[in-house]
Amino acid sequence: MSSQLQFRERIRRGDLLVGTFLNLGSPAAVEVAGHAGFDWLLIDLEHGAGTEADLLPELYAASATGVTALVRVEVSARLRLGRALDLGAAGIMVPRLETAEQVREAVSFLRWPPEGVRGVALSTRGADLGGLTHREVAGRNKRFALVVQVENPSMVANAAEVAAIDAVDVLFVGPTDLTHSLGVPGDFADAAYQAALRTVVAAARGAGKSAGILLRRLDDLEPHVELGFRFVGIGSDSAFIADGAAAAVARARSIAS
Repeated sequence: MSSQLQFRERIRRGDLLVGTFLNLGSPAAVEVAGHAGFDWLLIDLEHGAGTEADLLPELYAASATGVTALVRVEVSARLRLGRALDLGAAGIMVPRLETAEQVREAVSFLRWPPEGVRGVALSTRGADLGGLTHREVAGRNKRFALVVQVENPSMVANAAEVAAIDAVDVLFVGPTDLTHSLGVPGDFADAAYQAALRTVVAAARGAGKSAGILLRRLDDLEPHVELGFRFVGIGSDSAFIADGAAAAVARARSIAS
């Protein structure tokens, strides 16, 4: 069984899978994070410093460590999803969707015919550089993980319908965008936000999928796991550097004083 298919099965089984976001556009940062032992890494093309031109070296770096590498595309468009998969991404995170119909369209971009409209190019890294035969193409579709972000009230309301779509593996809350969309920017204790989290978890569980979320602080991990989140991102490469640097400076200043 392929590692990609095993990863999707771990998601569907409800394993606790911990990862981090990579937004520096640095293959070295990808490799360091991969060696740290995360279950998955998310290369961020929506908000990260890197672009699609940086993606292949980052995916090479992830492969060197054996970690599963996902890519958050800039927008749900056929070419954006297809390019990331052609370069070797194990799965895609899609931002800024609001309806189940938009998610179904993203699924069609994720999969080769006859299940979708992804262009077939067997010479790509995502098709084993020519190793994938025409007869094997359709069977490869189920290897790619799809993580759909929940960032607005519409997606919260549609969470159960979206989770029921077969190709969707994770409903992933973006806390910052969701609190802003709810009119409570950055208030993660707000009742409406907490209710939205419970709705997402219930929808994912009801469909045999995983609920995911990005957390800024490690202290937030346990309460969110208790709430039912199983696909959890902790911080980012840039946040780890910023936090470590700030702690080092604070310690040095305290000694100096």
